[in-house]
Amino acid sequence: MTRATGWAERMPAPPAWWNDFATHLAGHRHPIYAADIVATTARLILTTTAGDPRTLLAHAQRNAPELIGALADFFRTHGHLDPPPHLADSRAAARRARRIEDTPSPLRAQIEGFANFLLLQREQAQQLGLHPNHLKTIEIRLNTIRDLALHLHPEGHISWASVTTTDLESFLALAPDRRASHLAGLRQFFSYAHRSKAVLHNPTDPITAVQQRELHGPTRTPGQQRTLYERWATNHDIHPHEAFIGLAALLHASTITELRHLTDIDPHRHSVQFPGRSVHLPLDDTTWKALQRCLEHRRQLGTGNPHLLVTRLTRTHRGPAGDESRSFVSG
Repeated sequence: MTRATGWAERMPAPPAWWNDFATHLAGHRHPIYAADIVATTARLILTTTAGDPRTLLAHAQRNAPELIGALADFFRTHGHLDPPPHLADSRAAARRARRIEDTPSPLRAQIEGFANFLLLQREQAQQLGLHPNHLKTIEIRLNTIRDLALHLHPEGHISWASVTTTDLESFLALAPDRRASHLAGLRQFFSYAHRSKAVLHNPTDPITAVQQRELHGPTRTPGQQRTLYERWATNHDIHPHEAFIGLAALLHASTITELRHLTDIDPHRHSVQFPGRSVHLPLDDTTWKALQRCLEHRRQLGTGNPHLLVTRLTRTHRGPAGDESRSFVSG
């Protein structure tokens, strides 16, 4: 902290994050190493006059690569690398525009109206406190209708009113493994087109897609399950994440998505509430002990990430394990 103060006095205008950076290093790095990072970072700032986090990281990548880890760790933890407000929305709007532009012009107007309809639905759901469609879901729907238009136009269709059930069946046959997903998009589009008087009837009505919802993967025999239980319950040499994930899946039917996003833990009732479930789930003693090992592992990482399962990669931000959306790209 003394060295950070001294270097700040030499700078014409220390970055607004400078003191926070020194405090972060004091809590996450050995004092000698932290002091060296402070000095090297200060010299880089004075040399390049770069105070913006992304610009400074770009200069560090070229001139002081030993700083990348410490700087990226701090900037991610304190939100300095978060995208600017509304950047995700503007990028999503550009992707939607490209999909609409890729559609043959005679069929384009209805797809543009459909995109606006989906966005209006999303906005209304947000205002009502419901679960709005993700921007990615809207893109998937537009992808389906764009691909349908590209399939129909060479066959002479210049209006959605001429599309028949047979035409849709021929399109769905192009990707049998995605029939259910494609049909969901077709139903939504033609329902909108019917309400807007673009088509006289909904050609998706007679079409069905059977979805296999039961488990089709291999299952372990009772003997194998007992062996795994003994491993996870008694072997403390394995990683705490393996033990908790295994026991939670084996005994409580937890999915990997529920486990990755788990943040709600009640220490008094020895229970957790998985995302998407409406009640707290009491855990047995063995699973609760495995959860405590995960909490201790999380404490040793010194992270501000609120999720139970934290890795060396996710300890520097607040996203769930396996989340790649926060990865840093310099420049």
